[in-house]
Amino acid sequence: MYNILSLLTGLVIAIMVALNGRLTLQYGNFTAAIIIHVVGVVFAFLLCKAAKKRISRKKGQPLWLYLGGAIGVLTTVFNNFAYGKISLTSIVALGLFGQTIASLLIDCLGLFGMKKHPFRKSSIPGLVFSFAGILVMLNDPMDAALYALLLSICSGITVVLSRTVNARLSGYIGELQSSFMNHAVGLPIAVAITVVFERNHPPFIANTFSPNPWIYLGGILGVSTVLLSNITVPRVPAFRLTLLTFVGQVFTGIAIDMFTKSGFTEATFKGGVLVAVGIAFNLIYEQILRSKLLKQIKGKS
Repeated sequence: MYNILSLLTGLVIAIMVALNGRLTLQYGNFTAAIIIHVVGVVFAFLLCKAAKKRISRKKGQPLWLYLGGAIGVLTTVFNNFAYGKISLTSIVALGLFGQTIASLLIDCLGLFGMKKHPFRKSSIPGLVFSFAGILVMLNDPMDAALYALLLSICSGITVVLSRTVNARLSGYIGELQSSFMNHAVGLPIAVAITVVFERNHPPFIANTFSPNPWIYLGGILGVSTVLLSNITVPRVPAFRLTLLTFVGQVFTGIAIDMFTKSGFTEATFKGGVLVAVGIAFNLIYEQILRSKLLKQIKGKS
C-alpha cells in the first residue's frame, strides 16, 4: 500500500510541477512561489478546520521541526538558479543523485530520529540502476556551469530533508497540521526572497490574472504532496521512497508532455526506465526473501 502511495506522490508532484510551470510563465519564478504558498496556506488551513484539527505547538518540540517549509523554499531557489545554465534533464538527474545520497544517509544512520534501515544486498540493483539512469540523463559536460551542477544536487538533498523534517513534525502535531506549517513557514521566506531578487520587477498587482484558474492549483497539490509524504516517510525506507517517487514523477511527466504535445527527451525516458527496473528488481527480491523467511518460520513451528 505504502509503495503505491509513494508512486502516487510522484504522480501528484509531476502534475504540480506542470501547473506551477504555467504559473511561473505568468508571474515569474519568485512571485509564483508566493502565490503557491498563499494557496497552500489557505487550503491547508481550511482542511484543518474541516477536519477539526487544532493547529498548535506542543511543549518540548524542537524548533528545527518547523524548518521543513524553509528548506522547501531553498529547493525552489536552487532549481531557479540552475535553470537555463544546464539542461532540464541534467537538473532532474542531478536532483535524483542528491536525493539518493541524502536518502541513503538517513536510512543507514537513522538521521532526524528516523528508523534505521541498514544497507542490504537487495538494495544494490536499485542503486546501480539508479546511477545508470542518472548517467543516461546527465547530458551536460561536468565543466558546464559548475555552480549550476552543485545547486541541482543540493536541490535533491533539500527535497529529502524537507519531507523528512515535515514527517517528523507530523508525528507531534498531526499530518494535516504539518502540511499547514510547511506552507506557513515557507510563505514569509518566499516573500523575502522575492523582495531581494525581484525588487526591480513590476509588483504582483501589475500582473494580470490568468483566464485559466487551474494554474493556481499548484499550492493545493503541494499540500497533498506534503500530506502523502507525512504518511509514507515514516513507513517506507528513504531510498526506496526516493526511487518510487521519482518513477511516478518521470512517467507522469512524460504522459503530460505527450498529452500537451510538448515532447519529452529520450534521455529522461531511458533514465526513468532504468530506475524503474532497479526498483522492480528490489521489490521482487525482497518479496522472495520474505517468502523464504515465512517458510522457515512455519517449518520450525
